Amino acid sequence: MLQNLRPIEVILIVGILLLLFGAKKLPQLAKGVGESLKIFKKEISDVTAEEPAPAPVAAEADSARADQRTAAPQADPRTS
Repeated sequence: MLQNLRPIEVILIVGILLLLFGAKKLPQLAKGVGESLKIFKKEISDVTAEEPAPAPVAAEADSARADQRTAAPQADPRTS
């Protein structure tokens, strides 16, 4: 998307930003955006590094259900 911008469009966007925020506010705004992106990238990398391993509890529950299905049926105590 940014590759399609012509130089005149970039100049126009910068001019509009100068009119909206003023020359003194733009460096502060850019610094805030940069810090936010830095924090966001750090948090994303932390989350991907902390991905938990698959829970073994689910595998144990599946094997327990399989054992119950293959076990010999027991007499129902209510019918005796």
